[in-house]
Amino acid sequence: MLTATSTVQDSSDSKKKDELIAKQAAEIEELKKSKESPAAAQAITTTQPAAAPVAEASKYLMAKVTKVVDGDTVDVLIGDKKETVRFVLVDTPETKHPSRPVEPYGPEASKFTTDMLEGKEVKLEKDVSERDKYGRLLMYVWLDDKMVNELLLEKGLARVAIYQPDVKYVDKFREIQKKAQQAGTGIWSIENYAKDDGYHPEVMKKTEEPAKETQPSKAPASTSNSNVSYPNCTAVKAAGKAPLHRGDPGYSSKLDRDNDGVACE
Repeated sequence: MLTATSTVQDSSDSKKKDELIAKQAAEIEELKKSKESPAAAQAITTTQPAAAPVAEASKYLMAKVTKVVDGDTVDVLIGDKKETVRFVLVDTPETKHPSRPVEPYGPEASKFTTDMLEGKEVKLEKDVSERDKYGRLLMYVWLDDKMVNELLLEKGLARVAIYQPDVKYVDKFREIQKKAQQAGTGIWSIENYAKDDGYHPEVMKKTEEPAKETQPSKAPASTSNSNVSYPNCTAVKAAGKAPLHRGDPGYSSKLDRDNDGVACE
């Protein structure tokens, strides 16, 4: 026969046993979660798109060149929007400035850009600034894998023009310009024409003026007839000047007996 004391003891043992089982179940569940979490994290990571390709794609704007304004400026269509693009970090000689004449090598730069880009699909790469004070987009212009800004420098059709903060490729551009300078290509064939502050077409006039001064002067006027005289044709012939024509030094009417303009015939 069970006593009251033994009944209470059995109830207590049963409760402890249930608590132990519950604790063990919780530990097993926690262990399962810890084992599953790396795989879950990996699955999440692999399903997310990589950031690098997105950044690379957003580096460029695609555009179509509709018109070449001059060597370093083009009109484009970006989607359906019309924009004017100014090539950043380079400057070509003027051809359409409202208050300045056409500068040497300006037409050549315009032709080069026209031949390369007109009607073509290009990629536009931004530096820091988006637009200049005229509202034009400031861009490096790529045709396939060639940057047109660089090609203009290489051909001696542009100079490096630095406007902070857009200096992403300045060191590379200076190296290209240095080679063109050393070779005397294009704008660098004219001494002191292209400088850091722009172009100086006035040096062309200075180089032309000395050339004019060094042209041989006209021969001095013939010595007056009065400075040379011959007493007779014998003296003329002895001097090796016969015959004398009217206007020749030493000619006189007294030596021209038949007055036909030729003396001492």
